[in-house]
Amino acid sequence: MHIVCTDLEGILVPEVWIHVAEKTGIDELKLTTRDVPDYDELMRKRLAILDEKGIKLKDITEVIRRMEPLEGATAFVEWLRSRTQLIVVSDTYEEFARPLMKKLGWPTLFCHNLTVSADGAVIGYNLRQRDSKRKAVIALKSLCYMVIAVGDSYNDISMLQESDTGILFRPPDRVKEEFATLPVCYGYEELKQVIEEKLAQYA
Repeated sequence: MHIVCTDLEGILVPEVWIHVAEKTGIDELKLTTRDVPDYDELMRKRLAILDEKGIKLKDITEVIRRMEPLEGATAFVEWLRSRTQLIVVSDTYEEFARPLMKKLGWPTLFCHNLTVSADGAVIGYNLRQRDSKRKAVIALKSLCYMVIAVGDSYNDISMLQESDTGILFRPPDRVKEEFATLPVCYGYEELKQVIEEKLAQYA
């Protein structure tokens, strides 16, 4: 049995925080896990900026509702789900993800959630568990799945390394160079070919 675990942002949809930065004009929010290896450090910076600028959850979700999947992503998800099981394993939040999951056809999603005050301010974040992407792969392997994992950022690396096959998809040069042993794909057709080969190998 085999299963694919894929990150969400940068793989199937654009980076949420970059869109929020562009819509609000707050350039500091453009930093993502492609830039900052320490996820906790990154989120603390984001929360401080939201507080300083008075950005509420509704302001962020309004941006997300207008976002669309990356070109070709919906068709890729449909193809993948016709071939094997798929779980989107992401460091996004339940409060952000629902409109995006609808546009992708409701794939299964493992993610985190936010703490929101009575006035709608985002005041905290709650990780499902630390290093949750890697631990999801460990759990699936314990159920005798062969796991193919796809990611693009620093917070995906432990998941990719733990999986039976880890694939970087359109990674920044810095990540690609630091983890040069991982195969790299730059388009969905190329990614489909690699996955198809692995599914045949694991059959």
